[in-house]
Amino acid sequence: MAPLDAWLHAPMAAQLALAWTTYLIGTASPGPSNMAIMGMAMNAGRRPALWLTLGILSGSWFWGVLAALGISQLLASFGAGLIVMKVLCGLYLLWLAFKSGRSALQPQASVTSATPQAVDARSLYVRGLAMHLTNPKAVLSWLATVTVGIPAGASPHLAWVVVGGCMVMGMGIFGGYALAFSTPAARRVYARARRGLEGLLAAVFGMAGLQLLRTSTHAH
Repeated sequence: MAPLDAWLHAPMAAQLALAWTTYLIGTASPGPSNMAIMGMAMNAGRRPALWLTLGILSGSWFWGVLAALGISQLLASFGAGLIVMKVLCGLYLLWLAFKSGRSALQPQASVTSATPQAVDARSLYVRGLAMHLTNPKAVLSWLATVTVGIPAGASPHLAWVVVGGCMVMGMGIFGGYALAFSTPAARRVYARARRGLEGLLAAVFGMAGLQLLRTSTHAH
């Protein structure tokens, strides 16, 4: 019972709460994965959004397991590989910014109401998986979360406590986006505010992409 007692000790509980809060904020905040789920839910319906979500969750869990095993620290030490990932993700975010900006410039009347569409589940799963496996933010976010939750000298099993809690939250966050934004009410709200939201997304994606490219050129 000693490890459990140590985990339940007030300072350790506070450390875990900080780690889970870090993950919650980073995962729930707008990003490529969340925006992709939202867009799929509003345009194609609940089931396609959930398949995309499953792929994203699989990618997230992959990095989470590596973080718990300490492998993500080794990956982060390979500067060249991380730089390549940052450049690719930065370019991808700029492409998303271009698409969002182009959509924001389209007349409101040209956008029709979203209706459920038949989408290949496997391709959606692979798309979500690839999106998260190639996202350096996911690697660094998991690494930061585990680092915050595991102080020096702590039992290694606590890493799995941190990762397990984050995995449960990830299911709730990503799955919640898929369910919430596939409702008729969410689609109506999006339809009314589409141009403003797309413009905001273009700005967010653009700034994030440029920031990744900037940091990649300054990495050593």
